[in-house]
Amino acid sequence: MRTRVCITIDTEFSIAGAFANAHSVPVAEPRVWCNVDGKSEGLGFMLDTFARYGVQATFFVETVHRSYFKHDPMRPIAQHIHAAGHDVQLHTHPCWAVFEHDDWRERALKLPKLDHFNGRSVDDSMHLLEQGLATFEQWKLPRPKVFRSGNLQHDDNLYQALARVGIPYSSNVAVAVYSSGEPSYNLYSGAHQRHGVTEFPVLTFCDWKVGSKRHLKSLTIAGSSFAETRRMLEQARAAGIEEVVILTHPFEFVHNQDLANKRVRRHLLTQSRLRKLCAFLHDNMDRFDACGLAQAAEASSGAVSGNILLNGVLRQALPRMAAQVTHNKMGVWLLQRQYGKQSKYT
Repeated sequence: MRTRVCITIDTEFSIAGAFANAHSVPVAEPRVWCNVDGKSEGLGFMLDTFARYGVQATFFVETVHRSYFKHDPMRPIAQHIHAAGHDVQLHTHPCWAVFEHDDWRERALKLPKLDHFNGRSVDDSMHLLEQGLATFEQWKLPRPKVFRSGNLQHDDNLYQALARVGIPYSSNVAVAVYSSGEPSYNLYSGAHQRHGVTEFPVLTFCDWKVGSKRHLKSLTIAGSSFAETRRMLEQARAAGIEEVVILTHPFEFVHNQDLANKRVRRHLLTQSRLRKLCAFLHDNMDRFDACGLAQAAEASSGAVSGNILLNGVLRQALPRMAAQVTHNKMGVWLLQRQYGKQSKYT
């Protein structure tokens, strides 16, 4: 049996500092397409790379932003992704709902947990989920079967809400990104039942250990080298893990100097990582199946599988950290050289 590899992309717009700065406004399409010199180095780059190597990915598309963007700019993006043959599923950031109110700025200042799912009531979570389901219907896209929460936050109430609205699968857990503090949600790999919903966590591994000190890292394109990702894929296959979930975002494939996404450059490091991963999956399709998460979930045995914590090695973690610092500093320097030092709000 092939190990199913699910590259998942949280596809969302940005508040862009609007809650904190009266001169800033939310940003829509530039946050997704990430155009550089007339070419999309975000979503466009990803779709081109997936097409080149025959990889199907899952795009978790945010919908509550419609409370602010009345012209519905995500509709053509989501339809374009679907037409390209990819898995389009539901993503929700609750903070966008504040724009339903005329006094949204005052509310945003008074309610610091606007974007939290943990601690939210079942009924409130259901309302947000139903908004997303209705949006997909209006967009004429297949009804979502998989959900990912904003900021990867979760609690029992969220899973109860998912079960009640009829969404059978989720990928809300990435232990190194967000920890609820509840030991039962320390899910590193595999498939797990929560209130009738099957959770497929983003793979989390120990990237280094010194003595008794252990550092956890969730598997992402922006935060993991290709060498580490390949090691995790091989280890997962050897351990019998049926699905490996990887996380990324379109905006992680560019360097960005401002919240409006007007001053950007290609991020050569993250783009290289995605290309190498897709090439590896293409060259090893006899062992790995690069598919959407909905397809993977339906092909899964359905049983609760082991919560295995895989291990990286320091000799891979250190070069990755050095490379990221170098590339990020170089990106900032090049942006400043091109645009000068400017406020992030301008």
